[in-house]
Amino acid sequence: MKILFGVQGTGNGHISRSRELVRKLKAEGHDVEVIISGRKEAELKEIEIFAPYRVMKGMTLITHKGKLDYLNTMFHIDLVSLMSDIMTLDTTGTDLIITDFEPITSMTAKLKNIPSMGFGHQYAFQYDIPIANGTFFEKYALMNFAPAQYNAGLHWNHFNQPIFPPVIPETLYAQNAITVINGKVLVYLPFEELEDISLFLSPFAGYEFFIYGKVPESRDEGHLHYRSYSREGFLGDLTESTGVVCNAGFELPGEALHLGKKLLLRPLDGQIEQQSNALGMVKLGYGMAMDSLDGTVLADWLQMPGREPLCYARSVDYIAEWIGCGHWEELPKYSAAAWAERS
Repeated sequence: MKILFGVQGTGNGHISRSRELVRKLKAEGHDVEVIISGRKEAELKEIEIFAPYRVMKGMTLITHKGKLDYLNTMFHIDLVSLMSDIMTLDTTGTDLIITDFEPITSMTAKLKNIPSMGFGHQYAFQYDIPIANGTFFEKYALMNFAPAQYNAGLHWNHFNQPIFPPVIPETLYAQNAITVINGKVLVYLPFEELEDISLFLSPFAGYEFFIYGKVPESRDEGHLHYRSYSREGFLGDLTESTGVVCNAGFELPGEALHLGKKLLLRPLDGQIEQQSNALGMVKLGYGMAMDSLDGTVLADWLQMPGREPLCYARSVDYIAEWIGCGHWEELPKYSAAAWAERS
C-alpha cells in the first residue's frame, strides 16, 4: 500500500513510537511517506528512518513552568499556513493515511475522503478508559485535534477495550543485558524549569539523578547529572535506573513499566491527557503521582521497592499486520492477540 504517515513532532514520544511503526511498515513492503509537523526541522533528532519526509508547521502546544498556556497556544496557531498545507498536500495514489495525532494528515484524509487510522495513545481515549475531569474544551480538543476513521489506541493496560500495548523501542527487549544500578534515578521533566528541578532534587544526596530535558550541554554537579539529548544515552540511563521521575506523558512510563522501573509522575497542569495518565497510573497501582515538584512525595517514593517488568509484546507487529490485512473492522482480534503475548 501507499501510505501517508503524519507524525506530531512536538513530543519525543510521538517520534519514538512512529519510528518503530514506520520501520515495520517499510520492512513489510509498504510505500511510506512521512509528514512531521509541530516543531522546526532543526530541532528534530534521529529521524532518518522517516525518509522520505517533509516538515510542516502544523500546530503545537505552548507551556510555561509546568502548565499548558492555552492563550499563547491559540495565539500562535497559523490557520492560513495550516489550511495551505492541507489544500496543497499531494495525495496522488495514497491508499491510507495514518496520523499519530498530526492534524495536517488527519484533516487531509477527511477533506479528500481517504481512509485514515489514528495511531497513538491519544486514540485510546475514544474508548472506555480512565479520563480526568476537565473542561468541555479540553475534552473536545483531545478527541478532535487529529481524528481518524479507525483508531489504533495504545495504553499501559487494555481496560477490556480494543486497544494495544505500548510501543517499546526494539533495543529495550534485550532484557538479559540490563545492569541496574542501585540508587540511580532517571528524571525527565521537559515542561519544568531546570532550576526548579535542581532545587527539587538537591536535598536527596543519597541518590544519583540523571536529568534530561532543558539541558543545553551535559555536566555533573555532585549527585545531579545533567544530560543533553541523546537517544542512546537516554535509553541506557533508563535501563540502568531503579526508577523514573517524569511528566505524565505516555511513551516513557510505558518503557519504564516494560522494564520494571518504579514511576513517579508529575502531570502537566491544564493538559487533560497527562492528568488522565496520572489518574490511570494510580488506579492501576503501577506508580505514584504528584501535583507539583513535591519533595515530601519524592522522599516517600524513593523508599518504595521496585516492581516486576510487564514485558509488553511487540505491538507494532500486530498493528502492522492489522493495517496490512485490509479488514480494519477486525481490530479487536489483533489487539487481543497483542495482550495475550508477553515478550
